[in-house]
Amino acid sequence: MTLAFIHGFILAFGLILPLGVQNVFVFNQGALQPRLVNALPVVITAAICDTLLITLAVMGVTVVVLGSFWLKTLLLGAGFLFLIYMAWTTWNSKPGINGQETAHRFTPTKQIVFAASVSLLNPHAIMDTIGVIGTSSLNYEGLEKVAFAGATILVSWLWFFGLAVAGRVTGVLDKSGRFMVLLNKVSALVMLGAAIYIGLSLINN
Repeated sequence: MTLAFIHGFILAFGLILPLGVQNVFVFNQGALQPRLVNALPVVITAAICDTLLITLAVMGVTVVVLGSFWLKTLLLGAGFLFLIYMAWTTWNSKPGINGQETAHRFTPTKQIVFAASVSLLNPHAIMDTIGVIGTSSLNYEGLEKVAFAGATILVSWLWFFGLAVAGRVTGVLDKSGRFMVLLNKVSALVMLGAAIYIGLSLINN
């Protein structure tokens, strides 16, 4: 069971580490909110969504869902439109001192909706979860499978909290707000890149 936990921990860390829309959004909110506690909605939502996706992948449910042409097309289309909107909004946002102007617009409800959307409307992330975590979990049964899944979920929660903390430190140090403007531009480009990827997947679907 210990080996299953270690396997899950290392595997999940390798998957979640690369720069992606979800990571960028969590970091951004950590940096833009006036206090770390204000970024908790995005952190908790992202972690819960990952927990849901990992659980479904380990149970084999997501394979069945994405096997449907219409459900997959709907998911891709919604993800494409949402990421285009997110990229446009992020590119044009202009944080004030310590990002408080932008933070004011990102209410807890808006954070939850955006975090859920970038987590659940990202087919690339879902396929990674199914293809890597879901497939790897087939090597385990019973308590070992629980330990494997638990480790991947633990990494997700720790990572998103860590990202928010790193963002908050960055926001505090960036008194002029210039770095946050640059970060918003980079974030928007990452989102646009993800939208283009999903758009191509939609065409080839």
